[in-house]
Parts: sequence; structure tokens; C-alpha cells
Amino acid sequence: MSEISLKSEVIGHILTFPITNTLLMSWIAIGVIVLFFIWGTRKLSRVPAGVQNIVEVLYEAVLFFIELVTGSREHAAKFFPLIFTFFIFIVVSNWLGILPGLGSIGFYELHNGRQVFIPLARSTNSDLNMTLALAVLSVIITHVYAIRMVGARAHIGKYFSFQRGAIQFFVGLLEFISEFAKILSFSFRLFGNIFAGEVILIIIGVLLPFVAPIPFLGLELFVGLIQALIFATLTLVFLEIAVSEHSASP
Repeated sequence: MSEISLKSEVIGHILTFPITNTLLMSWIAIGVIVLFFIWGTRKLSRVPAGVQNIVEVLYEAVLFFIELVTGSREHAAKFFPLIFTFFIFIVVSNWLGILPGLGSIGFYELHNGRQVFIPLARSTNSDLNMTLALAVLSVIITHVYAIRMVGARAHIGKYFSFQRGAIQFFVGLLEFISEFAKILSFSFRLFGNIFAGEVILIIIGVLLPFVAPIPFLGLELFVGLIQALIFATLTLVFLEIAVSEHSASP
């Protein structure tokens, strides 16, 4: 049985760089995504079939959803690469992390005088470092988009302006602080849901193996999809707000 560990386990090193089981899983997820889209676009035809059809349906569905939220085809086209990348990476990582038997592949190490099982692969987003990195990227890239689309002066002036009075300056300062709150909210929401699901599957798998975990696997598939959708949608909403507020201002 795998122990429930809040911290991801180190399974090796590249020179002095530690490789954790969650990092390995993220590389596997990236590999699966890249291979899938290479396979789906290797022989493009005007009448899509097979995997190309799945790729095009996925592309159109996500683009339509982004346009529905932003109300602008132009914004949808600009935001699509970021939003789709977040969504597909998170959902594939979540689904790969609940593959049956995944946690049983590993090795034993001696820790504090006792043998501890170390799984070779573990759900990517059950590592707070990974979800924190995704959250930081989301917030930073949101500001990069805003600066590119409305200008650095207008965007920075949203947070630090001495020309609109003390109250507006204080409001801008609060908005700046809220950017750090976004990072915490993004990272802990995703981490908490995926880690909790991992713990439930381990406990159910030990207490009632074989049949009992099946409904929970279905539930975790749904949760993995919803969490990816929430993360991508919130990023999209914050992107649109960052641009729209400046566009509407005089």
C-alpha cells in the first residue's frame, strides 16, 4: 500500500536536479498530448475523419466557448492558445493520475529505519508546487496579454495612479493585492480537489478493492474535467476583465 504523502517523492536526479513522481507524470501528460495532436494532424483532409475529426471538434468547441465568454471573435482567437493549453494539460494530467494500478508501480526505500513504498508516478496536480506554478503562470500571462493589448502605462495605472484621488489609489492597491489572492485561490483549489480524490481512491482501494473503487473512478474523471474547466474559465474571465476595463475607461 502507498502511504498518503502530502509531498511528492523524489524518484531520481538529472545531475543535481531532483525528479519527482509528479514531475515525471507531467512529462508523460505532455508526451501524450503532443503525440495525440501529431497523430490527429499528420494527414489533414478537407473532410475530417478519425482522430482529425476529434481534434477539430475539440478546437471548435473550445473556441466557441471562449467567444461565448468574451463576446469577441478577435479576443477568442488571441486567448485560445493559452486557455486551451491550460485546459488540455490539466484535464489529461488529472485523468492519467487516476489510472488503475498506477500507484502500485514503484520501489521501496529506507526512511527513518523502515521501508517506505515510493510510487514512480503520481497525479501531477496532487503536488502543490505544480498547481502553484500553473497559478503563477496564469496571473503573469494575464498581465502580459493586458500590457500587449492596452499598453503598459494604462495597465499599470489601473493599480498605481496618483491622479484619481486617494480613494481610487487605495482601490487600485487592493486590486494589486488581489492578484496574489488569485494565485493562492487557483493553486489551492486545484491541488485540494485532486489530492483529496487521490486520498479517497487509496482508502477505498484498500478497504474495498476491485468493485468499490469503480464509481469513485467515474467521479474523479468528472472532477478532473470540471477542475480543468474551472481553471481555464477563471483565467479567461480575468483576461477579459483586464482588457475590457481598460477599453471602457476614458
